[in-house]
Amino acid sequence: MGVLVGNIFSHLTGIILLALVSLQGCGNYYITLNEQLVYEPAKLFRDYDIADAALSACIEQRIADEFITQASELTQLNCSNAGIEKLDGLALFTNLQELKLSENRIRNLVELGQLKQLEQLWLDANQVVDPVPLAGLQLLETLDLSGNGRLQCPSESIFSRVPSLSLPDHCETL
Repeated sequence: MGVLVGNIFSHLTGIILLALVSLQGCGNYYITLNEQLVYEPAKLFRDYDIADAALSACIEQRIADEFITQASELTQLNCSNAGIEKLDGLALFTNLQELKLSENRIRNLVELGQLKQLEQLWLDANQVVDPVPLAGLQLLETLDLSGNGRLQCPSESIFSRVPSLSLPDHCETL
């Protein structure tokens, strides 16, 4: 009898473990056994303060879509044509590699200068005047500043290492 109970317990334990492993991809489920919580999904990341409502809504949607549980997991963000004016608070997401902010009303880029992992950045059709805050982004491969009619054209040396650089028509080709 003891061997039979041991085998049943062993099989039951195996089934429970298999169920837990199978449900790992289903991040929104809570699992209980005998009314005891045995699995709780990670909570979505919410510990950020973004003053611009449009940017905040875009980030919140991306976090929900990708089940992001910590700031470092956000590596791509597309907030084009969203009515964004300010980027304050965005520097919290230090692992951003691709950021698309086309067709907004962004002028100040100081916050972006802190995102050292950026490889691709689209700021076309905004209100950018001073591109200098982006000069320290050593990993940039794509930078689109086209359509910024009041942009102070950067000197040749500032973005010479960026393979794909787009500037407004009034700027000379670097």
